[in-house]
Amino acid sequence: MTVAFVFPGQGSQAVGMGRALAESFAPARAVFEEVDAALGEKLSDKIWNGPAEILTLTENAQPALMAVSLAALHVLEQEAGVDVKRDAAFVAGHSLGEYSALAAARALSIADAARLLRVRGRAMQKAVPVGVGAMAALIGTDLDEARAIAAEASTAGVCAAANDNGGGQVVLSGDKTAVERAVDAAKARGVKRAMLLPVSAPFHCPLMQPAADVMAEALSKVPVSPPLVPVVANVLARPIHEPADIVRCLVEQVTGTVRWQESILFMAQAGVTSFYEIGAGRVLSGLIKRIADGASASAIGAPEDVARFKASRS
Repeated sequence: MTVAFVFPGQGSQAVGMGRALAESFAPARAVFEEVDAALGEKLSDKIWNGPAEILTLTENAQPALMAVSLAALHVLEQEAGVDVKRDAAFVAGHSLGEYSALAAARALSIADAARLLRVRGRAMQKAVPVGVGAMAALIGTDLDEARAIAAEASTAGVCAAANDNGGGQVVLSGDKTAVERAVDAAKARGVKRAMLLPVSAPFHCPLMQPAADVMAEALSKVPVSPPLVPVVANVLARPIHEPADIVRCLVEQVTGTVRWQESILFMAQAGVTSFYEIGAGRVLSGLIKRIADGASASAIGAPEDVARFKASRS
């Protein structure tokens, strides 16, 4: 069995996530304490007690999701004897999850990942005034058709493919007028479903360039180590190994397409048969099952998931 660990992105957050892990396992508590200390605030209180509208703010959701992922991973390491270097052929994360993957591979410290994600969340929210940008999900299409639709809509402003999630799902991002035009164009083409998403900013498109510039500066001040295990980068759908490449890909990722489907297919074609989604939610597990025929995908984000994983290895 060849394994990959994958880490969720924004949208998987929920008030109370990770609380049971922290109550049950000291390694999980230590991660939340490290993130709180790095940010100089009790982010863990927002994670566990909400309210949801505060947790969902991009500047909170991004470090919060990373904290839950690394808490779950550290429990697996301490309680189930997981060794990322030995046990994983690859790690990867969806959008902000790439920071979780890099922390899992020890290319970034947890504290630095938390601080970078706080900066990233604020910069992405600030890059475009609320109401100016939009994102839309197209269901029942592929990346080529989605890009053609985006090009057609670009006469009204920026419109680009933000996420190729797989399973026939592509997300577009850009100026609100252009994205609305893309929704209409998709419906006219017979795309199964096309709908605007309830997001506060148009992520992963050229409008995010101011945020990419902020991240380039922030990353230049943070030590990045060679990862213990290959990290499959969102913008390449291929592994990255060198610190300079990691930094470049993290900057490009802010404005570039999250090539999730290609990333999963790359790992499956490289022999991965079992994917473990580490952290909050089960979004990636569902996508993986639709992308990689025959591969298993399961989520580990609660004590019962850890127990099930331990039992599977005994």
